[in-house]
Amino acid sequence: MNIDRQTLKRHSVGVAVLFGAMAVATGCTTGVKETNAVKSELVTPAPDVGFIDNPERQTRRADLPFQKVWIKPGFDASAYKELVVAPVNTQYILEMDWLHKASSASWLSDVKKDIAELAQYFHDQVVKEFKEDPNQRFRVIEFAGQHKEPALRLELALIQIDPSQPVLHALGWLQMGGGTAAGAINQRRAAFEGRLRDMQTGEVVATFADRDMQDAGPLDLTRLTWYGPAKGIMDRWAEQFVKIANRKPGEMVTDPVPYTLKPF
Repeated sequence: MNIDRQTLKRHSVGVAVLFGAMAVATGCTTGVKETNAVKSELVTPAPDVGFIDNPERQTRRADLPFQKVWIKPGFDASAYKELVVAPVNTQYILEMDWLHKASSASWLSDVKKDIAELAQYFHDQVVKEFKEDPNQRFRVIEFAGQHKEPALRLELALIQIDPSQPVLHALGWLQMGGGTAAGAINQRRAAFEGRLRDMQTGEVVATFADRDMQDAGPLDLTRLTWYGPAKGIMDRWAEQFVKIANRKPGEMVTDPVPYTLKPF
């Protein structure tokens, strides 16, 4: 099967407009629910992929927006003043089964390039949010050798991005069935695993993982790309990292769950 981007774009526009018409006809409503509990009902956690050691010790915390969290007992985040954001790992996302079902070498090459760009985008958004933090909770440094005060290294791995429904149509997944992509039709999900490492000792002091979903409006043009609104999810994660870094003891950081259309 030879799939080019123009074909996918034309197909995507048609499907997006069709879904828009369906949404208007059925009178879908818009709303935002600001509780972590709602997200836990709508989005199941992603399976552990191996980026985090001892994932079984992670638990769900009602005061944090991420689905899985472990913090070393006695860890005092206030002792750290600087932060290094490592390049985002893409090893696990490149193992997505739908990616390797595609028969077009050029399409596969384009998707791999997109994944690298998404990883860079995620990294840059996290750096941007911390640098623009009015509280200046952390001084963001580029390299380990630059740190002058106790520092943490934030290490992230993208582990899932669902392909958009138009791409699944074009690749024949809706007819073939099977695989993770077929089970993720129109769900617009992305997932990551992360860890915090003490720069001086090299010890991992916290781990966390999350899968989130970004619903889309009827005519949302993000559907014209295979990765849909993944950047919107990454923006939210980056904001949450800063909110968690700034939170006071006992303060809850909630996860807004936007929705306009239920998955079909």
